[in-house]
Amino acid sequence: MALQDFFSNLHLLVRWLHILSGIVWIGLLYFFNFVNLPLQASLDDATKKAVNPQLMPRALWWFRWGAMSTFVMGWVLFTLKYMYAPGAGFGPTSLFSTADGITGRAIWILMGMTFATVMWFNVWFVIWPSQKKILSGQFSGDTLTALRTRAAKASRVNTFLSGPMLFGMIAAPNYGAVNPLTLLVYIAIAMFVIKGAYALSTKVGVKK
Repeated sequence: MALQDFFSNLHLLVRWLHILSGIVWIGLLYFFNFVNLPLQASLDDATKKAVNPQLMPRALWWFRWGAMSTFVMGWVLFTLKYMYAPGAGFGPTSLFSTADGITGRAIWILMGMTFATVMWFNVWFVIWPSQKKILSGQFSGDTLTALRTRAAKASRVNTFLSGPMLFGMIAAPNYGAVNPLTLLVYIAIAMFVIKGAYALSTKVGVKK
């Protein structure tokens, strides 16, 4: 029999929205960095002027609103899971802290949320404002180069942060235990994999 209480059904819906939004956001982040970045480097200015006005506004719309939806649903989900108990009301639950202090599970999720918050900020306050100016066609020369560099750097930072962010999200309910060495090891693994993906992105899918 399905669960009948409102809280359980709300929790499932919010988690689904959070994951769906995250797929959109991170999927486009990887598209921009591992597919579009090498492609743009191979295009001449005339082709960019023909392709980018059709591609980028659409992709950036889904990108920034995927980021916003993931961010908002993530905070709602965190509240439902760690800061609210049906019948008891709002406040830290046993998943967040016990008599021994903050739990390992909470440390993992807070690490993931910290990285995700930085990524969300970069999308809305660095990448999107820069891309909006680029797409306006009002800038050229050094100013345009500076805008592209600013957006690219923030996007690259987000790509590297996405690796440990995802470890934080999946380790919270599935691993739980934590210490500083474990965090550092998994952050290093994630960064190494992302760096490898950047190196691979310039070599795959191109006919020799």
